[in-house]
Amino acid sequence: MNPFTCRAMAGLCATAMLLPITAHAQDADRWQFTGSLNLFLPTLSGTTAFPPPAGSSSASVDVGKILENLKFTFMGSLEARKGQWGAFTDLVYLDVGSSKSGTRALSLGGADLPAGVAADARYDLRGWSWTLGGAWRAVAKPEYVLDVIAGARLLDIQQSLDWTLTGNIGSVALPDRTGARESRLRNWDAIIGVKGRYALGQNSSWFMPYYLDVGTGNSDLTTQAMIGVGRSFGWGDVVGSWRYLGYNMKSGQVLKDLSFSGPMVSAVFHW
Repeated sequence: MNPFTCRAMAGLCATAMLLPITAHAQDADRWQFTGSLNLFLPTLSGTTAFPPPAGSSSASVDVGKILENLKFTFMGSLEARKGQWGAFTDLVYLDVGSSKSGTRALSLGGADLPAGVAADARYDLRGWSWTLGGAWRAVAKPEYVLDVIAGARLLDIQQSLDWTLTGNIGSVALPDRTGARESRLRNWDAIIGVKGRYALGQNSSWFMPYYLDVGTGNSDLTTQAMIGVGRSFGWGDVVGSWRYLGYNMKSGQVLKDLSFSGPMVSAVFHW
């Protein structure tokens, strides 16, 4: 073999060895985007705390015992990443409401309804949960990815309650026998947490995504969690998961606590 051929083969080998490194560097230097559209079917629970108007008592209702109908929900997310750093946003819109006759889920003046008294009540809730933040990739392995996240979440809720008491209402003050209340809550909270995915087998198209954050600010505590199973396809991913979003409010706010939890199906796109 002549010297020229040897040098040519050595150059080809060196080029082949550098190709994966160059490709990896190019991936790290370009922006990568992920977007998802989600079908979220949550069950709501919580307790309201409507302040009293003049001459009437405060009113509260057990949300989980009243709400049955999900009028409308929209949920989507978007993430942008370059190298180890990224930014993400997540939006949930809910519109729920229900009427219930003969319920005792209503409290007036901080006390349960008297014996023999029930309520015909209507409760409606609509609003947004908007999370946005930054992410730093702490672990990046073929089988396991973990991001550390920090950011903020907005909860913007409007609620209304109408009721008429029925039964033996003689012991109930006249202004409390029927009523209507409206209130709005707008809370910003700082959050920290982790998110990522775990491959279910070497070179498998199946994986397990996860997400967890906790935060505080205008709320006493907020927590969001998600875990699921997904499968990758040529165009993106399909994920089935369970998601939870909960709030414990500070004293004096128009909600004492509120949580959304339930199954979610997501179509995830990468570009």
